[in-house]
Amino acid sequence: MVAKDWLFSQLECQTQQRVERARHNAQCMDSAGGRDLRRASLGWKFFVLVLIGACGIYMCFARVNQRNFQQFSSTQEVLENSFCRTPSNLSLSDFAQHFPRPLTYQRGICICTPVHYFVIFSMQRSGSGWFETLLNSHPNISSHGEIFIVKDRRQNFTTISHTLDKLYNLDWFSSSAKNECTAAVGLKWMLNQGAMDYHTEIAAYLRKRGISVLFLIRRNTLRRLISILANAYDRERPIGGTHVSHVHSKEQAKRLASYKPTVNVKYLNQNLERYEEISNNALQAFNVTRLLVIFYEDLVKEPQKLMEVQEFLGVPPRKLESRQVKIHTGPLSGLITNREEVYRALQATKFEGFLREDDP
Repeated sequence: MVAKDWLFSQLECQTQQRVERARHNAQCMDSAGGRDLRRASLGWKFFVLVLIGACGIYMCFARVNQRNFQQFSSTQEVLENSFCRTPSNLSLSDFAQHFPRPLTYQRGICICTPVHYFVIFSMQRSGSGWFETLLNSHPNISSHGEIFIVKDRRQNFTTISHTLDKLYNLDWFSSSAKNECTAAVGLKWMLNQGAMDYHTEIAAYLRKRGISVLFLIRRNTLRRLISILANAYDRERPIGGTHVSHVHSKEQAKRLASYKPTVNVKYLNQNLERYEEISNNALQAFNVTRLLVIFYEDLVKEPQKLMEVQEFLGVPPRKLESRQVKIHTGPLSGLITNREEVYRALQATKFEGFLREDDP
């Protein structure tokens, strides 16, 4: 009996020892697994931190590159090539200089010739055609005429800006395009060809791109009105068989001047007032740009004014010539049929000075 009790006690002791060893082994395994799990978690956390840091650095560099690209895009016309240097006699503080890269041809040796962008604003029968032919007689000036006479090009500001972009990138081809290194490129823009319809957007565009404005005004609006009436008559009933707005010989000019219009004095003052109002509104709209106001009469009487224009455009000064011949010349009494009526309508008004016979 004693031996049996002793045997059971030994078995119970061994059983307890096995249970304790099993419990101890389980605790050891749990401890080792926890350490492995914590080690794995730390590794993943470190990997995620590295990944986040790499993404942050990439985004930072991408943002810097984007900003640099935007800055380059906005200034590439001014400083397109690092090896292009601005001539010492043409300071960037005077006007913006550009180095366009046409899409349709290579500028070759002219790639470093700076180009000055300009636009001529005016109104019909103000001498703008004659003035533009003078500018185009300069080997380094290209003025491409009334490109916005085509309505599709001025449907809205988007079409206007696309047209201007093409012209100022030297991808616009006309008879005025030069083979020489063009130093000034622009166009003639009548105020009634969309210029005043989108004047806010256009003024901002001109200012942003550094485009200079030449504003040509005819001081004697009475003679401008006479020219409009005569031109309208010739358009309906061509005196020489074919309507022409400008002539290149004295014979042609004499033939067109043979028609003498009759001025409607009832609305004469209102018409002259309207012209003055349009001019003042345009001057106010584009006053935010680099602007030079030119009067037709001054160009006729003072050829030195053309030197000032060339200086404004930044081209070497030279004598400018035009083949166009003035149509309506001489005293006012020989240009219209009702000179006395016109005289009475304008007498004692601010337009009385237009009656002078010596005005060009």
